[in-house]
Amino acid sequence: MGAAKNTADVDVSTLDEWIADRLPGHGYPLSIEALGNGTGVANQLFWLRRGGHTWVLRAPPAVKDVPSASNMEREWRILTALEGSDVPHPTPLLEGTAEHSPLGSAFIIMAEVDGFTPVGPLPPPYDRPSSRRDLGFAMVDAVAAIGDLDYRAAGIEDLGRPDGFLERQVARWSGQVDGYRTRDIPGYDKLAHWLNDNRPRTYDVGLMHGDYSPFNVMASPVDTRRLAAVVDWDTGTIGDPLLDIGHLIARWTEPGEQPAIGAWDIGDGVAELRAGLPSRAELADRYVERTGRDMSYLPFYQALALFKLASILEGRVARATRSRDQDTAATWVAMVDRLVDVAYQFASGTRA
Repeated sequence: MGAAKNTADVDVSTLDEWIADRLPGHGYPLSIEALGNGTGVANQLFWLRRGGHTWVLRAPPAVKDVPSASNMEREWRILTALEGSDVPHPTPLLEGTAEHSPLGSAFIIMAEVDGFTPVGPLPPPYDRPSSRRDLGFAMVDAVAAIGDLDYRAAGIEDLGRPDGFLERQVARWSGQVDGYRTRDIPGYDKLAHWLNDNRPRTYDVGLMHGDYSPFNVMASPVDTRRLAAVVDWDTGTIGDPLLDIGHLIARWTEPGEQPAIGAWDIGDGVAELRAGLPSRAELADRYVERTGRDMSYLPFYQALALFKLASILEGRVARATRSRDQDTAATWVAMVDRLVDVAYQFASGTRA
């Protein structure tokens, strides 16, 4: 059957039989409800409810932006490795492997998280500047804890190839773009050359989330100083953790700036909805305080993070172009071009 696309694709009775008594409520009817943005390119999320209990099922999308993304086995291993750590994360409950899946693809079932994705206008208590400041620092504290995890003791040292990790990045993402390029991206090749010429020669190895941003965390409605969870671990790897903090800070908007990427921004870039949030410099200082890591190459990591994101989203440009959806293609073109432009601003020092 392939990846489940919506609730109509899921045989609820078969899934219920598979879950059986491994979760509470056995004998009560199981219900399933789609959860998420429904774009077809994000991982699929479903509410599962049975006997007064609620869980979240996560499965691959119908279409992948990155071949290595949406790896449920990888996500399961990372989530189980995080148990007992300082990293806020959803509690993993059950893993459905591709070979024995009632959905036709691998999936995981997690405990429900009491939290929300902090993008757009934020609800109480984050309608107060002081709480938004707490939230910004909580995001840094979580990503610091990720990079500081003893990944060897957690048994996930085989999830990446840390040797040569940074050296491979530009070739990997530009090579992906070459595979579906439908246009010349303004400034893209120039940025790639800068990244290759300004790469740090040494770095500390650690666990990486791989796509760390406000879109992939959940804020707590109760404790403003600690995230409820970091989610979407399917691209996690062992590499250079500074790329995670670089990604977060690169997408962080200062007063008077336009966001690096208009979507998935706290407060939608509106100044009064972002009042109280820490500055990029304050986020960087907090990370140093928590980890002791050297941040002198931060502009490189900011530029690389946006280069990577632009490379991934260029795939959506190509997809829309080939389907002759000109309006959608134009939207993604503007987003990719903006990311490349802001990345070079970090590289050149005109944006700090």
